[in-house]
Amino acid sequence: MYEAHDYQAHGEIVDFIVLMTYEWGWAGGRPLAIAPINKVKQVLDYAITEIPPEKMMMGVPLYGRDWRIPWQQGTFARTVSPFEAVQLAEKYQVQIQYHPTYQSPYFRYTDETGQAHEVWFEDARSVQVKYDTVKAYNLRGVSYWVLGSPFPQNWAVLGENFTIEKQ
Repeated sequence: MYEAHDYQAHGEIVDFIVLMTYEWGWAGGRPLAIAPINKVKQVLDYAITEIPPEKMMMGVPLYGRDWRIPWQQGTFARTVSPFEAVQLAEKYQVQIQYHPTYQSPYFRYTDETGQAHEVWFEDARSVQVKYDTVKAYNLRGVSYWVLGSPFPQNWAVLGENFTIEKQ
């Protein structure tokens, strides 16, 4: 349980709540998926015991991070769009991997100065897993973090999974 928030009280008081189910791979931390699905589900597993699922919106990141490796305390990753992440993989001719537990794409490359990097981001596969999770938990929907980051695949996948309603 996360003690800074009273999930039960929130569930009773609010019309809906956005759960921050991202930032495991935060800019000042070690390289990691931004929203590893195993961690996302841990949050949801607890949240549904305190908040009605129909009141919950799952936070979904629309960005990635590019860390210098080996990672050192006090360093910060550069935020990249999913589109930019794919361009980096193409530029450095590296294959994009997909982590089976985190259900998230990543890759490593070495830049022109010899500096190694590790990049984690979202793609059509990873957002599909997130949308499947929203449906499996019968949540109200999703809420995006960092709008404006180029990620055209997301909108196509979103439209294939849900009927969008403007409110």
